[in-house]
Amino acid sequence: MNELRRWGIALAAILVQMGLGAVYAWSVFRIPISKLFHSTIANVTLTFTIAIFVMGFAAFFGGLWLNRRGPRIVVLTAGLLYGGGIFLASFSNGLPWLYATYGLIGGIGLGFGYIVPISVLVKWFPDRRGLMTGVAVGGFGAGALVTASVATRLIQSVGVLHTFAYLGVAYLIVVCGAGWFMTNPPAGWQPSGWTPKPLQASQRSARDFRLGEALRTWQWWALWLLLFLNTSAGISVISQEAPMFQELAKVTAIVAAGMVGVVSLGNAIGRVFWAWVSDGITRRYTFAVMYLLQVALFWLLPSVHTVGGLTVVTFIILMCYGGGFGTMPAFVADYFGARNVGPIYGLMLTAWGFASAFGPLMIAHMRQSSGGYETGLHVIAAIMAVSIVMPLMVRPPKVSGEPVVVEAAAR
Repeated sequence: MNELRRWGIALAAILVQMGLGAVYAWSVFRIPISKLFHSTIANVTLTFTIAIFVMGFAAFFGGLWLNRRGPRIVVLTAGLLYGGGIFLASFSNGLPWLYATYGLIGGIGLGFGYIVPISVLVKWFPDRRGLMTGVAVGGFGAGALVTASVATRLIQSVGVLHTFAYLGVAYLIVVCGAGWFMTNPPAGWQPSGWTPKPLQASQRSARDFRLGEALRTWQWWALWLLLFLNTSAGISVISQEAPMFQELAKVTAIVAAGMVGVVSLGNAIGRVFWAWVSDGITRRYTFAVMYLLQVALFWLLPSVHTVGGLTVVTFIILMCYGGGFGTMPAFVADYFGARNVGPIYGLMLTAWGFASAFGPLMIAHMRQSSGGYETGLHVIAAIMAVSIVMPLMVRPPKVSGEPVVVEAAAR
């Protein structure tokens, strides 16, 4: 019965994340909002930046809350805040209201909701830790696949503000409806007959860390930096996708929106694919490969001017971006245990928040000052090149009192 139940919960987790992940369709709103409020690229992009920045911190508090009260109340609150924030954005008469509703309120809802499926599935699937957390956050990446085209057509038919109203209601229904099924497994539950493989065991901590203990290890901070760097690279492109496609490939807004939808699928696929790969080659080597790929891709991107070429290059970049989020929850659970992964990984998601401020604003300012995307994209490539060594340095934390030490003493 529990075996069937956990797969149902996995499906509900994907739907929750798809509703939340619609935020990644933000780039289709950028030009209409710029025209509506006669504002600059950087000022409009700040809405998306606030949402993701706030999300990173809200995920930490959501992780603490779900450890105390369980996942259901947290995810239902998330749906109300996220959907309600987007709905309230429809009443905007200027950017400050948009910042407060879409950015602040919506961002809090995003953070509360995002951490719940991850925490729940890590506990239900110790045997497929990387794959299933990848599947869950893959839903987040896929959210924009549906939303980008729908939102673009709504904007053209009813205007950008009314589009926020329709989407806000839809997000609330999806997140709260699927979130009702989020529950933890019974205490001590694990799949029948399962034991970790040797390679998995060598990369896992022998006990569960509390949040304070995890923060006293250098490994937590190293993983935070890995996530920050990977996120900064990908989110800079996500924040500018539609206008970048229009500029580089000389396509219409409709075509650019379709391209956004297609490459957003790369975000979703990457979360599942790289998480699955990490179960085989370890999390740290997975990050090293993703960094190496991004060096070449970001350097190449500004010289590509065809629809097909831009779609392929950006698709792979977003696969790497999504791969960071698909792999990192399992990375954290491996190093610090699954019991407190909610607050431990929730706090680590502040890296996402800081990256949302660094990446999109950096590329927006460079685009504005240089008149093109080449400089910003080449800077990102250089950062990724320097960072390749980092994932190769990390190892599981060794703490006195772990079972392996006790066993050695007994022998």
